[in-house]
Amino acid sequence: MITLLIILLTCVVSIVAFRNRRLMDDLILWPPALSRSREYYRLVSYGLVHADGGHLFFNMFSLYFAGRIMEGFFTSVMGPLGFLTFYIGALVFSILPSYLANRRNAGYRSLGASGAVSAILFAFIILSPWAKIYLLIIPMPAILYAILFVVYSVYMDKRGGDNVNHSAHLWGAAYGVIFTVAMNPAVLPRFLSLISQPQLF
Repeated sequence: MITLLIILLTCVVSIVAFRNRRLMDDLILWPPALSRSREYYRLVSYGLVHADGGHLFFNMFSLYFAGRIMEGFFTSVMGPLGFLTFYIGALVFSILPSYLANRRNAGYRSLGASGAVSAILFAFIILSPWAKIYLLIIPMPAILYAILFVVYSVYMDKRGGDNVNHSAHLWGAAYGVIFTVAMNPAVLPRFLSLISQPQLF
């Protein structure tokens, strides 16, 4: 239920912001707005707006499939607001390094729920490393997807030039793993056991 509410809210706000530049500017992560005006809500609200329809669709599509599973997990270990707590924390944690690195850069902006979605995907992967995940139309084990994702994101973060916040993807992924293990430490030995037993999907 929380997953669907997040998707609904994000879709509505993003679609409205596509045609309302003022709303986009009010929600996007813009460092001077935090340092000068203390608009700290932007550490979360940036995840409600997206660059275009494709950006929005990919994030919400991934959130729908992995989010429902992880919502069940976090509800069981943290209660009914567990997944919402995880999601909001992922938004903040994934963007903080980018904000701190650009806090004096008035030309820097970041938007989209990709960091939080990365957190959800990696939380899912540590629970089910051999589950089938599609990279475009290519099926592969979740753990292989994770490796490719990290390698690509590290490379592109260093290379730059594509207007994508790969740093947020990486920090979101790290948050997803750390938070999940912190909430249920038994997840880690279970993950290591599963990794040692390769499975065909």
